[in-house]
Amino acid sequence: MVPPDDVKTGFRGNRPRMGGHGVIKPRTGEQTAQRAHEATQKESSVPAKKRVLFLCIGNSCRSQMAEGFARAYGADIMVAQSAGLMPAVDIAPMTKQVLAEWNINIDGHFPKGLEVVGREPFDLIVNMSGQPINLPAARVLTWPVRDPIGQPINVYRSVVQQIEALVMGLILSLRSGRG
Repeated sequence: MVPPDDVKTGFRGNRPRMGGHGVIKPRTGEQTAQRAHEATQKESSVPAKKRVLFLCIGNSCRSQMAEGFARAYGADIMVAQSAGLMPAVDIAPMTKQVLAEWNINIDGHFPKGLEVVGREPFDLIVNMSGQPINLPAARVLTWPVRDPIGQPINVYRSVVQQIEALVMGLILSLRSGRG
């Protein structure tokens, strides 16, 4: 096919030039140093990820919910893990069901005890167990969240809404530097 006479041919066709002078100039040492300095400043202004442990009794409901939301919404600011004081055998099926309603997938998760996750120190421990804990951490938060184990699905839905709001508040606090 031959283009009409009024259409300019060439590798850009009828599109306008993007500007510039068509010549690539090498950077001076000063420009390279300035770019390196700007990159260093940008890296130092990004806060390091906080190690956060969500803790409950069996690591079958509440802490799994919190870990799921933290990984989905706050992976840029925290490394989330969960554990239980007395880990259950399996995650409660309604926990997975309710989280799936929020598009949170915890397939591959399983209940863990403190001996599994406690090898490295945490910057923050979020205690939802209702029990006093004595674990080394920079900070411990206590969230009074009802244990839904053995309750109907509407209780699970209420708990997951509460935990989502608490996790989002924590994420916003960490992102603002107040966490």
